[in-house]
Amino acid sequence: MTNNSQNIKKKISKDFIKILKNICGKKVSPLHEPFFTKEEKKSLESCINSTFVSTKSSLIKKFEKKIATYTKSKNVIAVINGTSALQICLIASGLKAKEEVFLPSFNFVAAANAAVYCGGTPHFLDIDAKTLSVDPIKFNNYLEESFIIKNKKCYNKNTKQRVRAIIIPHLFGHPAKIDNLVKIARKNNLFVIEDAAESLGSFYKKKHTGTFGDLGVLSFNGNKIITTGGGGAIISNRVSLTKKIRILVDVSKKNHNWKFDYYGVGYNMKMPGLNAALGNAQIKSIEKMVKIHRLIFRKYKTEIIKSKFFDLVREPVNSRSNYWLQNIILKDQYYAYRDYLIELSNKNGYLTRTAWTLLHNLNHFKKCPKSNLDTSANMYKRIISLPSSPSLINKK
Repeated sequence: MTNNSQNIKKKISKDFIKILKNICGKKVSPLHEPFFTKEEKKSLESCINSTFVSTKSSLIKKFEKKIATYTKSKNVIAVINGTSALQICLIASGLKAKEEVFLPSFNFVAAANAAVYCGGTPHFLDIDAKTLSVDPIKFNNYLEESFIIKNKKCYNKNTKQRVRAIIIPHLFGHPAKIDNLVKIARKNNLFVIEDAAESLGSFYKKKHTGTFGDLGVLSFNGNKIITTGGGGAIISNRVSLTKKIRILVDVSKKNHNWKFDYYGVGYNMKMPGLNAALGNAQIKSIEKMVKIHRLIFRKYKTEIIKSKFFDLVREPVNSRSNYWLQNIILKDQYYAYRDYLIELSNKNGYLTRTAWTLLHNLNHFKKCPKSNLDTSANMYKRIISLPSSPSLINKK
């Protein structure tokens, strides 16, 4: 390593640790931990006392109504987690074996897994550097070059397979250019699933994420902006799809007081009452949590503008992001220091990490079709996820 490289390494390390120390203090800082009040304990105790702790609890419907009111969705179906929600959405789309599903390679693995669960094939797309979701211009150009519409169905010219759907994520809480993407998808007869697992509390043009496509997915995992411990939801404004999904997640059982008869193969994916009890308390604090996360962003921004080495992932135009997880971006010429900085910060008690491994580079997805993924590769090597827990506001 040259003297110049050694000097840069010292300076960038000093800046990075200083930023984390000024935000997190001297205590160990997880990436994102949940925030609880006395309300959660009361709600859980009430559920336990009722004895209806599983999927027959009335608290589930109550939670669904609260999510519907907040997101302004007509229908909400609470399920066991976000991955299951994605799987059910793909089943509801009519996905058949070997059919392809568009999704970005820069993404959590759940979407690709869900496609495989259904017998489908993930087809990886590139991202826009500002939204970190599907790039509308590249997507449209790719469709025009490599796909054809036959009998109102979209086919891959190379594989000859039908492309059934697209999963569009709102990553780290930042809305995608969802209106443009939905317009392109509609033109090409693609079923649209919005992966809003990380974006509860985020709005695009004053409309909640997850409500633009055919179906939307939320997650309430323990690390999300509000949590039910484990849990997710499907949001929809289409009544026919909602009816189909409610049957699917309840083992496809026909409604009868004592007979056990079924419409077909179903899935045991309903959210239990205990999880809903936690969610009913958590949802009361959603706007408070968004304000706290946005304040954490502003604190990081104040620190990062003092350094020449970094930038920060910011909410896109026309958006209100929940800023669920803060992410620092190494400027192009400094990307080689990413892993060193992550190792150094973790040794100092600040739990940072890389973004997800690009899905097309995972062994089990290497043979899947893909577009040019240059932007995905560039952003992956430069992004570091930072401690973003609500407790950071009161930790110092």
